[in-house]
Amino acid sequence: MRKIFVLSILLIPTVFFHLNAQNRVQTDTSGLAVNMDASYNRPFLQAGKMPVALGGYAEVKTEFMQTDGVNEGYSFQMQRVTLFVSSSIHAKIKFLSEIEFEEGTKEINIEFASLDLRFHPLFNLRGGIVMNPIGAFNQNHDGPKWEFVDRPISATQMLPATWSNVGFGLFGKYIRRDWVLAYEAYLTNGFDDQIIANTENKTFLPASKNNPARFEESFNGKPLLTAKTALRNRKIGEIGVSYMGGIYNKFEEDRLTLDAKRRLNVWAVDFNVTLPRLKTAIIGEWAWVYVNVPDAYSQQFGSRQAGGFIDVVQPVFRGKIFGFNHAVLNVGLRSEFVDWNRNRFRETDGAIGDEVLAFSPTLSFRPTAQTVLRFNYRRLRQWDFLGNPPALTGGFQLGLASYF
Repeated sequence: MRKIFVLSILLIPTVFFHLNAQNRVQTDTSGLAVNMDASYNRPFLQAGKMPVALGGYAEVKTEFMQTDGVNEGYSFQMQRVTLFVSSSIHAKIKFLSEIEFEEGTKEINIEFASLDLRFHPLFNLRGGIVMNPIGAFNQNHDGPKWEFVDRPISATQMLPATWSNVGFGLFGKYIRRDWVLAYEAYLTNGFDDQIIANTENKTFLPASKNNPARFEESFNGKPLLTAKTALRNRKIGEIGVSYMGGIYNKFEEDRLTLDAKRRLNVWAVDFNVTLPRLKTAIIGEWAWVYVNVPDAYSQQFGSRQAGGFIDVVQPVFRGKIFGFNHAVLNVGLRSEFVDWNRNRFRETDGAIGDEVLAFSPTLSFRPTAQTVLRFNYRRLRQWDFLGNPPALTGGFQLGLASYF
């Protein structure tokens, strides 16, 4: 199944090249951007004829949260400052980099730094530090685009949000009237055994983000394959299917066999739609994770995980507010669920816990399309490995995010 899916993506340019040549249709493509365009679909500033354009965004929040009645009072956090630098070296050669400073420079990451060489709308080459296109949030993660203060749990604690690696790949689009079909496929450096050897004491894919050596060399010499295809209609919305997988452990050293080759496979489905009359935005993502965990590991290391989120956002007012002529007031709700261990106890055949269920109502104010002030109430129910009664966490969050 995995090979058939990847082969179908790679054959898209061949299949549609002939159709594109025979049926060229002049159309306005401004409303046909897909999630794979998120890296370039940002506001940039360019001074005069300078070949370099600059941009970025910032996020700040304050919150009061408590778990089972215990709290630590208010806290304030500069979540992140992100800088973009892009350059059109040639009409068909582009460069883009994204550098993120998280939590007051506690973490500094190069999330994207790639060169695009464009040959044809359906066949283009990208090389450098690329954002692995698993799901939609990993690529389309900019804070000012979202009505919620925190990033989704499934995208940050099950999947590794802003997961990027060094590699090469192909991407392209076929556009016809109100439809666009897009694909991406990359071979990059990948995960390491920290996904099971970590301080979380569970299968935890984001742990591999702690290894900066992945930008220098592969952990085991085996590439990580990430591939995605997406279909979008201007009037309806977008749906995408993606796959990411490869060997994650070091199975050989100087021709000496250390372990069996252990794979990790991730499948994801994402969608977004805006209802035409009400302008209700519905955005969702669901992912399945499969990891070959050694038998010697305890049962708290799950070989199967699943989770996702769905956002529903409804504009309730558009117009002039406080001198902002095109302001928008939104209400919304995010629902989230993650199961870090879908296995069952060997002794009793009972379901293993380690799950979280969360809801976040929101009220957001957008003075402009590029700035959002958001007020959330967040409620989480989290079950431990044994499935004991859940810990209850709740509280209020106030966040401000803007491109600059």
